[in-house]
Amino acid sequence: MGNDVHNTESQSGLILLTGATGYVGKNLLGLLQRQGRRVRCVARRPSRVHTDADANTEVVAGDVLDPDSLAPVLAGVDTAFYLVHSMGARGDFEELDRTAARNFAEAARAAGVRRIIYLGGLAHEDTDLSRHLQSRQEVGRILLDSKAQVIEFRASVVIGSGSLSFELIRALVERLPVMICPSWVRTPAQPIAIRDVMQYLAAAINLPPGQSRIFEIGGADRVSYADIMREYARQRHLARLMVPVWVLTPRLSSLWLALVTPVLASIGRSLIEGVRSPSIVRDNSAMSVFNVKPVGLAEAIRAALAGEDAELAVNSFADLANSPSARPGRALSRSGNRILDSRTITVPASRHQAFAPIQRIGGTTGWYYGNWLWRLRGLIDLAAGGPGMRPFRPSPDSVSLDDRIDCWKVVAYEADHLLRLQAIMKLPGRAWLEFEVVDDRECSTIRQTAVFDPKGLAGLLYWYALWPVHNMVFGGMLSAIGKAGRTRSADDRPKRRS
Repeated sequence: MGNDVHNTESQSGLILLTGATGYVGKNLLGLLQRQGRRVRCVARRPSRVHTDADANTEVVAGDVLDPDSLAPVLAGVDTAFYLVHSMGARGDFEELDRTAARNFAEAARAAGVRRIIYLGGLAHEDTDLSRHLQSRQEVGRILLDSKAQVIEFRASVVIGSGSLSFELIRALVERLPVMICPSWVRTPAQPIAIRDVMQYLAAAINLPPGQSRIFEIGGADRVSYADIMREYARQRHLARLMVPVWVLTPRLSSLWLALVTPVLASIGRSLIEGVRSPSIVRDNSAMSVFNVKPVGLAEAIRAALAGEDAELAVNSFADLANSPSARPGRALSRSGNRILDSRTITVPASRHQAFAPIQRIGGTTGWYYGNWLWRLRGLIDLAAGGPGMRPFRPSPDSVSLDDRIDCWKVVAYEADHLLRLQAIMKLPGRAWLEFEVVDDRECSTIRQTAVFDPKGLAGLLYWYALWPVHNMVFGGMLSAIGKAGRTRSADDRPKRRS
């Protein structure tokens, strides 16, 4: 049966999505909405889902660890996606996942849910399973107590920007020109692209009623973790030396990972213990049941990197700064490989008045703060063979796409709302600077976001070595722009006649 065969009852039924704020849930919500499905999202903090929800999506508050909150959440639900995982939470993640699954199974049985679709990890019980993989498989068994048809997908390494395993591999390759590789990097796997995982999950909605099933899913290639690292390095044009060792235990590996990657030592240890088990598809029934043809490793990584560029092109940088992977409440945060410096200021001015100083930035106007530092950076760029920082604008007051403004190129522009610039200087990576102005009652909020996509260790060293200067310049620039917007507002007020 292919995924183009639709079951009328499931097509029109209400779908519950748990874990909508997570990486897989966020991607799945977008796909279900594009398919025109009726979706109800449940989250402990519904505000984190509202921005992604369309008119067909209902967002409700609920918590799988609070059984009393689940009855109204599951009322009228035909199919439920269970995408909850407690790894990284405080406490015993196994017990938390066990409790959450039991609560959900009991509530689903009481509500008469017809089908539960669950995403777990691919490993086989005849191998030495880690606590993490044992817990993933235990959750699948607990969900059977719901008496619903449970469709469990066991996936190999998921390749996509935001996937914890992919981000771990990315961080290692980006930061370490020489990698000490313990035995776990030689474990075989069948990495699968996030878009293929989404196709499998969405297609399961249309399965006919019947027995619960387990499907093993993976990509077209069987490779080692070292092969994944090499392919990522090749596509990022990074020269990397991999030195094999045999004595690095999972505990020591996790502590080492905590020093060189954003992953906490406890999560890193759980992941490494898991990759000791091969994640190879033995049962190919998913290929015959679903009309999904998974791509190979190279295409999966290529799609992940292209997706990041597409995300930069279509989204406001404010969305990146507020994404689940970014650190809220801080000017400096991360989104995937990208480093973000996002700041806001509110001014008592209209959006037009607040945007006016941004409209004139660069050229003879300058950059509002530290112009001598900008000129110095331009001289360094000239010495390195770059275009430098020559004051230049086609027009002192108007902006158009592809305009050059000093050492930047205009890549997005909306009058009185948005200006996005991409650096044309020589850099160990790519850089953007965005200004966004939104109305805030009788005031306007200006958000200034700098984004840097470092290339390898050189890019990271460049950013953090200049961070004190960036912090001073970005803070001073936004403050001066806000002051100029307030001045423009005062100048535009009607003058009282004497």
